[in-house]
Amino acid sequence: MHRFKDLEIWKLSRLFWKDIYEITSLFPEAEKFGLTSQLRRASISIPSNIAEGASRISNKDFARFLEITIGSCYEIETQLLIANDLKFLKQEDLNPLLKKLEAIIKMTSKFKSTLK
Repeated sequence: MHRFKDLEIWKLSRLFWKDIYEITSLFPEAEKFGLTSQLRRASISIPSNIAEGASRISNKDFARFLEITIGSCYEIETQLLIANDLKFLKQEDLNPLLKKLEAIIKMTSKFKSTLK
């Protein structure tokens, strides 16, 4: 088992979900149960899957949860691009979010490769 609270990917992803909540609070009210909800749930799933995976006894199980984490990251990337297409999100707000997300993906992938 790993101590998830000591993992940098968990710490970074814990900060990232807050960014998502803040930016989606600016989305139209009509998106409350659509894109806003999807983005928020996916952003919370990142640190949650890291924490749940860390509780597993085998590294193989933990690696599987990290795969799910990466999937959530790509889901968020797609949804952020759609939000930008819909003009819910300005390019200057999108770019920092995508950079943070890319960092989370890279760190998670690298960490996952050490679990083999």
